[in-house]
Amino acid sequence: MNIVELISPERANRCTEIGSKKRVLEHVSELLARDTPRLVWDEIFDSLVSREKLGSTGLGKGVALPHGRMALLDKPVCAFLKLDNPVDFDATDGQPVDLVFALLVPEDSTEEHLQVLSMIAELFSNPSFCSSIRACDSDACLYGMLSQQEPQKIPA
Repeated sequence: MNIVELISPERANRCTEIGSKKRVLEHVSELLARDTPRLVWDEIFDSLVSREKLGSTGLGKGVALPHGRMALLDKPVCAFLKLDNPVDFDATDGQPVDLVFALLVPEDSTEEHLQVLSMIAELFSNPSFCSSIRACDSDACLYGMLSQQEPQKIPA
């Protein structure tokens, strides 16, 4: 499995009007529910918020990886937001976040969850990639960058 199998073009968005961490989580929840019929956005939101209560998923350098588990999923799904106006995400370095890659995994897939998170963290730890994706001015550009720049394959 690779990253392009986890995210659809409709779930890679440039956002101009989001101003808070809560609204970021609401928006990615809506994106993830949009083409995953068995999921309801407020259940996704609750899962992401529950994980945030354990500690911020803001990695630093403007990147956050909110993630959660859902019983009704049979494979991981992702959504990506590039925020025009960075928001406070309680990141470890105190910097606001403008790149948000959200991940949902099946409730019982612990190893797969860790592998996908590791792959995404590796991708967003590359300063060149982050600069390139920050330069994108359209949803199509974001999706193109995500689908072309993956650092490794995820074991199926």
